[in-house]
Amino acid sequence: MNLFIMQAFTNPVFYVQAVVVTILSICLHELGHGFAALSQGDDTPSRSGHITMNPVVHMGVPSLVLLMVIGIAWGQMPVNPARFKSRQWGDFLVSIAGPLTNLALTALFVAAMMAKIPFLKPDFLIYGAIINATLFLLNMIPIPPLDGFNVFSKFFPGLQFFNSSSGQQYSQGLLMLLFIVGGKFLTAGAFIIVRWMMGFFGGFRGF
Repeated sequence: MNLFIMQAFTNPVFYVQAVVVTILSICLHELGHGFAALSQGDDTPSRSGHITMNPVVHMGVPSLVLLMVIGIAWGQMPVNPARFKSRQWGDFLVSIAGPLTNLALTALFVAAMMAKIPFLKPDFLIYGAIINATLFLLNMIPIPPLDGFNVFSKFFPGLQFFNSSSGQQYSQGLLMLLFIVGGKFLTAGAFIIVRWMMGFFGGFRGF
């Protein structure tokens, strides 16, 4: 089996870059949710100690271990929607804040690459941009528990079906299908976003 951890022996530089960028991106994604919740009057993120860059707090040991072994990880940010100032838009704003953080990080990595900052290697910046664009697209998929569900169900109430007892089976099946066959499509979409941003920031020459 070609496990991600084998990269630590065959391509250690890439392995370290991938782990560091993924951890950074997930932690900032969760902080995006956390700061949005705080702005909505919910102090749950700060009371629970989640306003931090500590990856153990956001991801947990199992997620970090799976990241280093198979390259898959997740995070979480505790929030209490009942505390949001806006009952109409609070959940939408807090949910979309995480993916938008990844989109902003994509732009930051691309801008740094186009600026040709000497101490930042292009391959590291490209990988950072692709990872964050992928996280943006993944989390915008309208299937629970992904952020896109809370974002799009605001405009398409029919998506609430996935929260029902019968709908949960479908959502779990769709998530499994997504992880099995959706990776290539997400990566292709991420490349499209990064290429567009490269053109936006100063002309695309390919990579």
